Amino acid sequence: MPDIKQSKILIMSTHGFEQSELEEPLNKLKEAGATVHVATLDGEAIKGWDGGDWGNSIQADLKIADASVEDYDALVLPGGQINPDLLRVEADAVALVRDFVTGNKIVGAICHAPWLLIEAGVIEGRDATSYASIATDMKNAGANWHDQPVVVSNGIITSRKPDDLDAFVAKIIEEVEEGAHRRNAA
Repeated sequence: MPDIKQSKILIMSTHGFEQSELEEPLNKLKEAGATVHVATLDGEAIKGWDGGDWGNSIQADLKIADASVEDYDALVLPGGQINPDLLRVEADAVALVRDFVTGNKIVGAICHAPWLLIEAGVIEGRDATSYASIATDMKNAGANWHDQPVVVSNGIITSRKPDDLDAFVAKIIEEVEEGAHRRNAA
């Protein structure tokens, strides 16, 4: 069983991420002892969305195109409407999500971020949740959608909204400590 203190976690995001959905996992995973990197489209800082207006900026550590699945134990995808909508049309971002899933790594997606799981073609047949407004998208993609704070399907963690962040981050830590999750492609 790997220790969270020995893990490396990648957060992938772009402008318009829900402020709390990036900052809280980033801070709590670091507090737990994990090494956490943020990957953005251009490797530059990104600006969050907070309460109906632009929020804080977060510094990036690398470009999404330069991220290697082999370097990380888990991928975390913050939501918000803008961020995952922009990322799901970026080939490098979609490929990275697919590679984490097919590479048997932990993947956590909250709020609207499961759009990336849909675009990567990795949600069909899996139990999952999301922000309520994309429940139909999830069901149409073949997910077994549940209205629960956190749903785990063999190391793929989904969560609904900022109110669920404590449970979401706790589940990421638990799943990372369980180790690799052998899974069939969706």
